[in-house]
Amino acid sequence: MNRFHQRFFALACSVMLAASTIVSAQYGRSVYNFLEIPTSTHAFALGGTNLSVIDDDVTLVDQNPALLGPEVDMQLGFSYMLHLNSANFASVRYGMAAGERGAWAAGIRYLNYGSMTQTDPDGTIGGTFTPQDVVFEGTYSHDFTDRLRGGINLKMIYSNYESYSAFAMAADVGVNYYNEEKDLSLSLVFKNMGGQLKRFDKAYDRLPFDIQAGYTQAIGTSPISLSITATNLVRWKLPYYAHKKDSQEVELKQGFMSNFFRHLIFGLQYSNEKFYLALSYDYKTATDMSTYQRNFFSGFRVGMGLKVKSFAFGVAYAMPHKGASNLMLNLSTNLYELIY
Repeated sequence: MNRFHQRFFALACSVMLAASTIVSAQYGRSVYNFLEIPTSTHAFALGGTNLSVIDDDVTLVDQNPALLGPEVDMQLGFSYMLHLNSANFASVRYGMAAGERGAWAAGIRYLNYGSMTQTDPDGTIGGTFTPQDVVFEGTYSHDFTDRLRGGINLKMIYSNYESYSAFAMAADVGVNYYNEEKDLSLSLVFKNMGGQLKRFDKAYDRLPFDIQAGYTQAIGTSPISLSITATNLVRWKLPYYAHKKDSQEVELKQGFMSNFFRHLIFGLQYSNEKFYLALSYDYKTATDMSTYQRNFFSGFRVGMGLKVKSFAFGVAYAMPHKGASNLMLNLSTNLYELIY
């Protein structure tokens, strides 16, 4: 790593630490939680958040911009999710190499929550409307060494809910260390640093800022790997609630270990160059759903992917509670291989 890269990396770390201190001190609820929905079936199958899985897949960029690299040169990826049986999320992203050590990508995410009934404060029905969110993204990554890569993802976020609209800007900054000989991957990401530039009304809505860490390691010499992802590192206590008949929320008591595991997502996958099969468990989802018609599959996700010539396909599925499920599909292709 030359002096420029050392200074750049040190400056980036300083900015991230300062931002995390400021934002975590002002942590509050966010209306931008849709930013946590992945665009990759691979990440969705490994718990919905996975920063460290190694795959030449451009749709993984929203998880960690340091997962982008020259290996995704001229790759185009599409994603679609039917979310909780009513909302539709779609995305498209294109990645391209920038020299031997760099890469860039551009993408757009569109989120449609379906038709909703418009009512006045007195309960009078005034018709229907369709809430929508659009995210425009630009990503750049650079290999500092043969094992260490850093990246940044810039996001412009537009939301329109009936007669209200808002605009925000955010950035994700991440690093990834990958030791190919040991098949070990470590990642750290500062997500959604930024703020709202245009408000829905007088109230200021915060972005879901988070610090996340990821670990993926092959089990011995087998094709099976373990992933552990730590989320919500800007705060320790992650309460969850029960809802009474009068719609009041009551915080449920939990011990140290229960709160600890609510920060962790566990994933297992079998993979080779052409295929992967993944299974994950998120204890936070399971406990959050404990008062919402929870079922045996709450917290579990499963998915698989297949590469055929210049195309890659992926599918992932989850059923957080009895009343609804999530189905996600991916399709990507390498345009260079397809054309030439």
